[in-house]
Amino acid sequence: MTAWLMYLTAKAKRVGEGYDDNPATHYSWDSKVPNASHVQVGDTIVLWDGDALLGLSVIEDITTGPGTKDLSWCPKCKKADIAERTTMTPRYRCWNDQCKAEFDTPDGKTVPVTTYRARYEAGWIDLRGHVSAPELRALCEKPNSQNALRRLRWDDFRTRVETGKNATPLDIADNTRKVIAGGHKTRTVRVRNGQAVFRASLLEQFGEVCAFLGPMPAATLEAAHLYSYARSGMHHTYGGLLLRRDVHRLFDLGQIAINPTTMTLDIAPSIRAYSDYDKLHGQPLAVPLAKAHKKWIAEHWAMHRGATSVIP
Repeated sequence: MTAWLMYLTAKAKRVGEGYDDNPATHYSWDSKVPNASHVQVGDTIVLWDGDALLGLSVIEDITTGPGTKDLSWCPKCKKADIAERTTMTPRYRCWNDQCKAEFDTPDGKTVPVTTYRARYEAGWIDLRGHVSAPELRALCEKPNSQNALRRLRWDDFRTRVETGKNATPLDIADNTRKVIAGGHKTRTVRVRNGQAVFRASLLEQFGEVCAFLGPMPAATLEAAHLYSYARSGMHHTYGGLLLRRDVHRLFDLGQIAINPTTMTLDIAPSIRAYSDYDKLHGQPLAVPLAKAHKKWIAEHWAMHRGATSVIP
C-alpha cells in the first residue's frame, strides 16, 4: 500500500505554482512535479501545509488532461527559486542564497504539461494539526526531500496518528480502500454538471424535508449523494437525499450512516457526545425511500462501516 505526503498551501511560495485545490475533496498537480505519474487510484493521500497535518483520504479517481504551465526563473542565476513581493520594489527577489538578486521581471516561458487531479472526498478524515511538520518529514521515506509529493512510511505514520496525541482511528481509510480496489481507473477530465437540477429533482421528490431531521426551509437543504459522485460522474435518480448542511457533512465523512438492514440512522461514537446527534442514533428516516435507494445506502455503509458492498 502506497501513501503520499502532499504539500498544499493557500499561497504558493514560488511564482506560477498555484493549483485549484480543496483539502477535503481534491488535489491537483502537473507532470513537472517529481513523482507526478507515480500516484495511483487506491493510494493514500496525506495533506500538510508546511506547518502541520491537514488530513488524509484514499484516492478514488484521478483525472488527467492537457494543460500549460508558466515557468519562471531568476535572470541572473537561472534558478527557479524566485518570490513575488507585493509591497516592495523591485517586484521579484531570488531565494537562492548564492544570488539574492532583485528584479522587476523574471525570465520564463510557457510549456505544455499533463494535469492531474485526484478526488478523494468519500473517505476524507480531518486531522488538522494532529501531527507537526517535523514529525511528518521524519515519517517520509526520504526525510530530507523537498518534493511536493513524497512517499510516506504508512505503517509508522498510522501508528503515530492512532496512538499519539489526539489519537484517531483510520478505519475509514481501510474501508474506502476496500470498496474502490480494483474497479477504478485514471480517466479524462469530467466537470460536475447538473447539481442544481439534481437538487431540484430531490425537492420535487421529497418536498422541503431533511431526510434525517424532518421538515426544513428549502434554503437550508443541500443535495447529498448517497454514493461518490467522483467515481460515477452521474446524478442517479435514486442516488440522493436532501440534508441540512451539518448532517450532510457528517454523512459524507461517515460520522452518520444509514444501516441498510434496519434503515435507521447509525451515529458514530466520536459524535455521540453531542446530544443533538446522539438522539438521532437508531431513528428511522424522515422520508420514505424506494427500493432503488437501498443499493446506494449499502455502498455508503460499506465504505464507512466495513460491510460488504452490494454494488455490482
